[in-house]
Amino acid sequence: MTDLLRLLRLFRPYALWLLAGIGLSVVVILANVGLVALAGWFIAAMALSGLSGHLIEYFTPAAGIRALAILRTGGRYAERLVTHEATLRLLAALRVWFYQHLEPLAPARLQYYRGGDLLSRIRADIDSLDNLYLRVLAPTIAAAVTIILIVAFMAAFSVKIALIDLAGLVLAGVALPLATQRLARWSGRRAVAIRADLRAGVTDTARGLGELLVYQAASRQTETIAALSDRLITSQRRQAWIAGPAAGLAGLAANLAMGFALIIAIPLVRRGDLTGPDLPMIALFVLGSFEAVAPLPIAFQALGETLAAARRIFSIIDTEPTIAEPAHPADPPTRFDLRITDLSMRYTPDAPWALQHIDLAIPQGGRIGIIGETGSGKTSLLNVILRFWAFQEGSITLGGVALRDLRGETTRGVCAVLAQQTYLFNTTIRANLHLARPGATEAELHEALRQAQILDEVRNFPAGLDTIVGETGMRLSGGQARRIAIARAFLKDAPILILDEPTEGLDAVSERDVLAALEVLMQGRTTIMITHRPQSLRLVDRVFVMERGRLKQSKG
Repeated sequence: MTDLLRLLRLFRPYALWLLAGIGLSVVVILANVGLVALAGWFIAAMALSGLSGHLIEYFTPAAGIRALAILRTGGRYAERLVTHEATLRLLAALRVWFYQHLEPLAPARLQYYRGGDLLSRIRADIDSLDNLYLRVLAPTIAAAVTIILIVAFMAAFSVKIALIDLAGLVLAGVALPLATQRLARWSGRRAVAIRADLRAGVTDTARGLGELLVYQAASRQTETIAALSDRLITSQRRQAWIAGPAAGLAGLAANLAMGFALIIAIPLVRRGDLTGPDLPMIALFVLGSFEAVAPLPIAFQALGETLAAARRIFSIIDTEPTIAEPAHPADPPTRFDLRITDLSMRYTPDAPWALQHIDLAIPQGGRIGIIGETGSGKTSLLNVILRFWAFQEGSITLGGVALRDLRGETTRGVCAVLAQQTYLFNTTIRANLHLARPGATEAELHEALRQAQILDEVRNFPAGLDTIVGETGMRLSGGQARRIAIARAFLKDAPILILDEPTEGLDAVSERDVLAALEVLMQGRTTIMITHRPQSLRLVDRVFVMERGRLKQSKG
């Protein structure tokens, strides 16, 4: 119930669209029921008129039938248009809302989730939420409103028939949906979890297909995917077994209600309390009234899946970021010297210290290099400086301003980062460069590429700046991808430069080109470079050694 209430609060900005869709649903249901009932009355009245020779005024009912038919068709079109417009607007807003909550969790909290799982939550799980409005809320509220109107109308002819109709509608519209929802709850939750695992597994398979083939593990991965598919089919089969009998019982309830209504109505016709044409009208009216509740058993069966998807989304939304933003953030610094005093940091309260009593002072424009074995704490230091992870002891100031008093986006806004794993999006070189400066002109892009010493190579590509780089830049060489990232840093023109193994994995020629570009980029910028490559250290003023979370200046 808590998850349901939270979802409904998210729907509030679109209340008018949602209510308009429900209102149109009510109109369509009433038009359908009225059309069937009026047509039955009209046909019977015309037949009896022909037998008895009495004239009847048939223009009004004939016009009513045409009007209801037009209203049903037009109303159905408008209802589909409005409800789907409301749903699509809602889903678009939910994706933005989810991403806004997801962003502060990166990268610290998100490292515990598989990429495919996050993709499944932001796409498939949010898509599943359309069931709540289209298949649960709208049909349920529309059914409640139409049931009241239908029973009130029928009570004008016979209170007993109205009560019989109400009993059938409650059975088909309340008891059956609640029963199916309860029976399908477990399988719905299981289906959502299996579907998420399946999407994540397929994503991992596609990304790691090369390694799977090299290590001859593709067949085992295929078996894993097939096993997940079988489990999903089993869960879906269970839901189908629930849906089938529920639909059959709803149809049975409708026919029983019509049968009992006829049993009561026939004596009323014999006594003259009802006219002959009223009899088929009542029978068809009662039968047609069940259209209001027909979607509800299947809708409530899907409620389990919808709430399970919502729970998966809220489990991320409710995660606390590792960094608490300051209540009263300081203004951005005006100078860019960095001072670290007695800094200690660990990732969890019971984990060993990743950094211990770090002291470091870098003047504005100063350039330092940090070397050390893998796992010694180098990357942890960068994560702290970039406000990705919190530190427990000591202090860091940037231009004299305490790092804890700056918003994370402010800190990262004055930093340009070039990492070992350069991430380029699967789009054009132009679009990748525009990440750093969206309004950059063609001339500015060319100048950044020239400074990164890759302009001539880009010009030689058939599509130039519009060359698609491929997934993670796979269509480029390692050196080219690294220099595109350097060009991005030139465009950002940040006063602080953080380099994490910028030449790792490159051949000698590519390393030379990247170092030449970095030498230009580092001029006048406060720079921290982490590297294992001696060639890179010639670009820095001082070298420090990181060992087991402690930093000391190199004597070499």
